[in-house]
Amino acid sequence: VQLQACGGGLVQAGGSLRLSCAASGLTFSRHVMAWFRQAPGKERDFKAMIHWSGGSTAYEDSVKGRFTISRDNAKNTVYLQMNSLKPEDTGVYFCAAKYLSSSYSPNEYPYWGQGTQVTVSS
Repeated sequence: VQLQACGGGLVQAGGSLRLSCAASGLTFSRHVMAWFRQAPGKERDFKAMIHWSGGSTAYEDSVKGRFTISRDNAKNTVYLQMNSLKPEDTGVYFCAAKYLSSSYSPNEYPYWGQGTQVTVSS
């Protein structure tokens, strides 16, 4: 299984970025996909999740209304559109995959991408 995340970068506060994560080696359409963020010196924390059908999403409170997670099962890709970015959104963003059932805990996800750095300057 491989998850390849990209799309991070340096952006000013109020700006936008779109992260992508391409998956291979798994039945993508049966995996819940999630994004987690790891800030310097901190553990990975949940940001967004999308059901394998794409019909249900969940967000951490601080990103609700600003971030949108979506997926294209035909392309085996999950996206995270991040708008109105704030300096506190800074960190390494990881995509993760889990078979069938949803979870907010990073410990429940067996498959991880390599991470992409997002830096928001004030």
